[in-house]
Amino acid sequence: MDKFNHTMKFNVRTEEEVNEAQLVLKEVYEALKQKGYNPINQLVGYLLSGDPAYITSYNNARSTILKLERDDLLEEMVRVYLAGKLEKER
Repeated sequence: MDKFNHTMKFNVRTEEEVNEAQLVLKEVYEALKQKGYNPINQLVGYLLSGDPAYITSYNNARSTILKLERDDLLEEMVRVYLAGKLEKER
């Protein structure tokens, strides 16, 4: 229980790692869209379950997404989402 009273520190990735996450997400999104899937639903399914079957193998999308850890992809999504929200508030 004591561990819940302390804040853990998370180290942000380098710009190169951020760029790679952006590219992976764009490529996978486009492949899912081209195959007629709802990319958001499929990506959420993959991120929550870790099951790569949610990602099509079309255009090597499944292999591409498996190059990165799911937490790296989540970090990029949160970063972009919050950056957009904060920018709108200004």
